Amino acid sequence: MLYGLRARTLARRGTPVPRWRIAAFAAAVALFAVALAPPLEDRAEELFAFHMIQHVLLGDLAPLLFVLGLTGPLLRPLLALRPIAALKGLAHPLVALPLWTLNLYVWHVPYLYESALRHDAVHALEHLSFFTAGALMWAAVIEVLPGPAWFGTAAKLGYIVVVRLLETVLGNVFIWAGSPIYSVYDDGSELYGLSPLRDQGLAGTIMMIEGSLVTLGAIAWLFLRWGAESELRQQLLEQGVDARTAQRAVRYGRGKELSSSPRNEA
Repeated sequence: MLYGLRARTLARRGTPVPRWRIAAFAAAVALFAVALAPPLEDRAEELFAFHMIQHVLLGDLAPLLFVLGLTGPLLRPLLALRPIAALKGLAHPLVALPLWTLNLYVWHVPYLYESALRHDAVHALEHLSFFTAGALMWAAVIEVLPGPAWFGTAAKLGYIVVVRLLETVLGNVFIWAGSPIYSVYDDGSELYGLSPLRDQGLAGTIMMIEGSLVTLGAIAWLFLRWGAESELRQQLLEQGVDARTAQRAVRYGRGKELSSSPRNEA
């Protein structure tokens, strides 16, 4: 609701939010709702594989779409609040990545994982933690707000690879473990034709497949962006724009505007 109000305000001022960003935000809300709806929520308490689907929705896909739906102008009223502005540093890649990694691994420690299934309050905290850590991780890549100068497209490619390697390690633990890790799923019976061990292996497979698909998409997008940025940056340099200005303009989507400005055309 607040998102819609702010978007309408910006539209009236002549700076509308791109429709694809609004669609991304709406999709994030929809995925969040699907992840917490009774069909999936109930199954997540029965099988690890369903719980993993819930986690990739809440911790990766919904946060990615959520961040894609944001812009600096949309966030400006929130960032005017000092407590909110003080949190901007959490999206720094050297902060967001360790937080994401710690969150991922700590919540999969058997004691905490099983506590989340047994206690609603802990489960809610787990879901909030996954979404928040995922949003911070993707915020460093999408750069709704300017990031450190060194964290360009090439660095982001490496960042994405590290994220998926960390996730792959955990996924392989679930796939190749010789016995069920979580006792809450290990009652000795089969459910939906899955033994506890096969259920665990399927959960690890879901984690790795989802991560691989998102990673391929992100890497393809970054490579295309890298090529386009290089071409536009060179064009600006040939027009006499200094290197630092050209770099920042291209990085934050103002390269074409700068290239076609009257000063440069002259």
